[in-house]
Formats: sequence, structure tokens, C-alpha cells
Amino acid sequence: MSESAGDPYAAQPEPPAAERPRHVLVVANETVAGRTLIDAIAERAAAGPIRVTVVCPQNDPRAGYVVYEESRRSSADRRLRRTLDLLHEAGIAARGAVVAPDPLDALRDALHQYAPVDEVVISTHPGAVRSSWLRAGLVERARKAAGDIPVSHVEVDLAAPRERAHVLVIANQTIVGGPLLAAIRERAQASPAEFTLVAPADQPGVQRRLARALAQLREAGIEATGHIGDPDPVNAALNAVHDERVDEIVVSTFPEATSGWLQRDVVGRIEKGADLPVRHVVVEAAQAEALT
Repeated sequence: MSESAGDPYAAQPEPPAAERPRHVLVVANETVAGRTLIDAIAERAAAGPIRVTVVCPQNDPRAGYVVYEESRRSSADRRLRRTLDLLHEAGIAARGAVVAPDPLDALRDALHQYAPVDEVVISTHPGAVRSSWLRAGLVERARKAAGDIPVSHVEVDLAAPRERAHVLVIANQTIVGGPLLAAIRERAQASPAEFTLVAPADQPGVQRRLARALAQLREAGIEATGHIGDPDPVNAALNAVHDERVDEIVVSTFPEATSGWLQRDVVGRIEKGADLPVRHVVVEAAQAEALT
């Protein structure tokens, strides 16, 4: 279990329970940055001083033959850092760690590593149909593992209007193309959204192009993160959809005459496999700033 940098209370001796803030341990994955969870933590802070530890289990990919550990950790770390930023903005001391996929093992390890813990909060999607953690009976199993420590359950509906939309962008050679960056800016202006750029590792210079695109978006005030994905763009997209909730997908390619992705029906296959709305943005070769 590796902690995020900037732990505000690591290595400090624990004062007596009556003198220290209540320690709230949060276990959450895809819902970790959800507004409903943040509000639940803020309510606890309003009732008295607290400190928060967030453990965020990463997902296992379900598509493709190559497992990109970095991309899975990147997705989990992006969600965790967003959560810590929101808590810090609210004046709440918080630290966090990205951990192995099993949430019950993560809870047991955290109860030992971060003791003493005064309350556990588990955040899931609403209902067993949408939440694999609820289908596995995680809340009840967590209460047994926690013993006398109270365990609360918060359901976060990421499809609710109050939550921020998550837009996945799949692009490689066209990722720094003007039309794609303009489409992202247009979407950001339409309603609250955050963006994850995934660049399939199928062309040289992909890391530099991705870094350039992210820098341009951040300069424009757009919340965006990104990582390198599976060389197959369809697998890269489906792995990203599995890693975290995605509301919309943007796929950028060269025109049909020169696009290998279009010749392989990448856009249609992503739309069918993800079962999400997909926007296709065409970038001419002259509009893409080639970085080698």
C-alpha cells in the first residue's frame, strides 16, 4: 500500500482519543471523487474535528491481452488526488493510497496500518445491480472485519446531474490536432466535465504528444489527465471504461482515406463495446502537430 505524497499527519504520535480528531477511513473506487461522498465527509467535519484516510482499490482490466499496470494505477490515482484536493479545499486533513483491487483486503490492511480508526465509510454505486461491491456483500463483510468500529455506507450515483461528467478521449497521432482540442474545449464549456486522454501505444512519440495535449488543456483551465493505453485503441477504450465510470467518449482519427483506425472500424467497435455515446472528431494531417 503506497501513500500519496504530502501526508499531513504521518509520523506524528497519536494523542489520547479524547484529544485527537476523529479518524475516518474511506474505502472507495470509482465513486471516490463523487460529490455525494465529499458531502458526507464534510458533514462529519462540521460535527467536529476529523482527519481522513482514503484507500482507493484499483481495477483489473477486462479487455485485451496486455495488462498496463501504469494505466490502472493512473486511473485510480487521478480519482484519489481529485478527492484529496476537494477535501483539502474544504479544510479537511486528508491523505490517501492507491491499493490492490480487493476492497476487503484493502480495508483490513488499512485498519492495521492507519490505526486507530474511529469510523469506516464505504462508498459504492447505488444498488447491487450497479455495484459489484454490493453484490459481493462488502458492507456486511466489512462490518465483521471492523469489529467495534462503526461502518457507514454511502451510495454515489455518478449519473446524477449533481455529479461531474467524465469524458474519455481516445487519440494518438491526432491528439494535439486543433479540431480535437477545440472539441474538448467546447464540451468543457457546455456543462461541468473532466477529461481522461488515453493514447494507445501504437505509434512513436505518443508520450510527448500526450504531454503536449494535456499541457494545452490545463493552460485553458480544463481538468484533464491522461495515460498510455493498450496498442489496440478498442482495448484501450474498453479498459478505461472498466477502470472508472465514463459518460461519453470522443475518438479522434485522420480522415477515412488515411486512417487505419477507421479502416478497422475502431469508432463503431468502441461504441458497441462501451455502449456509450461516441463522438468522432476528424483531424487532417496538416492540423496535427507531429512530434517525433
